[in-house]
Amino acid sequence: MRRGAMKSEEERQLSAELERLKQEHRDLDAAIEAMLSAPGYDRLQVQRLKKRKLQLKDQINRIEDQLFPDIIA
Repeated sequence: MRRGAMKSEEERQLSAELERLKQEHRDLDAAIEAMLSAPGYDRLQVQRLKKRKLQLKDQINRIEDQLFPDIIA
């Protein structure tokens, strides 16, 4: 396999992973909002979901940095 083809495949895989993580992040956001609007919600569960959401955001940022590196002019 040529180097260019491998890079293209790697980018495709990273893009797919990025989209999956973004969807999970949106789903968690919706779940947190739903829990917060319910009376007597479980604060510990909300805290865990928020922590997971932050972890996802870090993963998303790492993948975006790989796919779209900053070019210093």
